Amino acid sequence: MLKILLLGNGQLARALIECSCHFPVQITQVTTAQCRLEDTKGIRSFVIKEKPDVIINAAAFTNVELAESQPDLAWLINAAAVDDLAKLASDCGIFLVHVSTDYVFSGEGQTPWCEEDQTAPLNIYGKTKRSGEVAIMGQCEKYLLFRTSWLHSPWRRNFIKSMLTLGMTKEHLSVVSDQIGAPTSACMLAKAILHAVVVTSHKPELSGVYHVAAQGETSWYDLAKYCFSVAGSMGMVFKVKSIEPISSDDYPSVVLRPLNSRLNTDKFSRCFEMKLPEWQDDVSTTLRSLLRQLEHE
Repeated sequence: MLKILLLGNGQLARALIECSCHFPVQITQVTTAQCRLEDTKGIRSFVIKEKPDVIINAAAFTNVELAESQPDLAWLINAAAVDDLAKLASDCGIFLVHVSTDYVFSGEGQTPWCEEDQTAPLNIYGKTKRSGEVAIMGQCEKYLLFRTSWLHSPWRRNFIKSMLTLGMTKEHLSVVSDQIGAPTSACMLAKAILHAVVVTSHKPELSGVYHVAAQGETSWYDLAKYCFSVAGSMGMVFKVKSIEPISSDDYPSVVLRPLNSRLNTDKFSRCFEMKLPEWQDDVSTTLRSLLRQLEHE
């Protein structure tokens, strides 16, 4: 059994806990309430106590718009704290797993981004996440760094939950149609991470950077339409009557977001022999879980 110290308590952390029973791992979770990522001494004390084989960092400053108004905090959590974590993992000989984002790229073009492509983040969030990546790659010999996109789950705040909530209260919605990517469930990402961790424990040469996302591509606008269609077929009732596609320029936001969030996942599928699901199937799974939650409320 691999001993894993899991940092964070967001939607990915919850998915990792729920999926762990399917893998030969033992997870000890450190929530942000117990110890924040930027508390280097606190994290070190948990490492000394638990003596993990692997640290999975699922903690981050993920509010893209808030990062613009609170850059110091975003840099502290996504960059400085990750730098300290990388030093700790390296000093203790612990395998480090970290989750990053498509926001490290410029969002130009239409070609899916490969792991080796030039990074050029557009906003504070992307810049801080890229800084965390550089810290890990520069200090750790044993690491897995996963970039993913458009995370969703039945828990916490995410696009799918927001759309369904708005659809129950508003008749008309406007959704951006020129940002393209692949919605990826926290559950699917968790399974991919745990699978890769187990495989890499026997094949450390597979350490490195990987892209993990659902297959195919869509826009936020088409994703919203798909969610309402599938959820409606499952029995959910909505007030919304129309959804208008708008451009990123027409969407009121203080932050630039990438138009091209496509990620090439060939390297991950090849190295770890794992087939990743189509985004439609992945989203439908989340919607079914959400519906079950509503039925029990």
